[in-house]
Amino acid sequence: MSILAYILIFTFLGSVVSLIGGVLLLLKEKFAIKISHFLASFAAGTLLGTAFFDLLPEAQEATAESGVSIFLWTLIGILIFFLLERFIHHHDHGTKPDEKKSVIPLIVIGDTVHNFIDGIAVAATFLISIPLGIVTSLAVAAHEIPQEIGDFGLMLQQGVARRRVLLINFYSTLAALAGAILTYTAKDSIQNLLPIVMSLTAGFFIYIAAANLIPEIHNMDNKKVAFWETVLLVGGVVLIYFIVSLLEGKV
Repeated sequence: MSILAYILIFTFLGSVVSLIGGVLLLLKEKFAIKISHFLASFAAGTLLGTAFFDLLPEAQEATAESGVSIFLWTLIGILIFFLLERFIHHHDHGTKPDEKKSVIPLIVIGDTVHNFIDGIAVAATFLISIPLGIVTSLAVAAHEIPQEIGDFGLMLQQGVARRRVLLINFYSTLAALAGAILTYTAKDSIQNLLPIVMSLTAGFFIYIAAANLIPEIHNMDNKKVAFWETVLLVGGVVLIYFIVSLLEGKV
């Protein structure tokens, strides 16, 4: 199977998986909200594991002789995503009903940009190696489910019809395919930039885990739930470690 086929299949599957979270909210709202905390914890673990066990080691190996600082680009990735979240993807859960017309476009724009970046990350890592692309795709899919549950919930809260919510999020997920195809099309031009893209992606993953997902564990008052969220966080890290080791033939 060609690299392009891998990119398209895994990007498409990631988009479908992300929509499952939103559809689950439409069908079983209480259940979806209940499990979203656990899914977010597991997603945080997979993102951290992918960043530190896969993306950064691969980027470091690829830049061993070039002198490119992967840590600088990782930090830049963190700062870029902070700015995107701060000025585009910042959701105010306390938004008043009369402000919904201004909030909904921000949600849609934020999701679209986020999905576009996910598509770039998936394609860029597949261009490095198939195992790296698979692990990155798993991490992307894991964090998209709780995110979609949250975004679906926010739009429903703002009075958007269920069918329209589903259509909006479906079209938004297509941005991932656009990002993936664009990256693959430009592969010859960006070949030397792929280690930088991996470092930026690692920064994105670290930021999402540390700034968005892990704080949910700290804010959990129920000690039993917080314990299992912590277990899932560690479990996500361990799972990625074993998957990476397996794909690299170390297990």
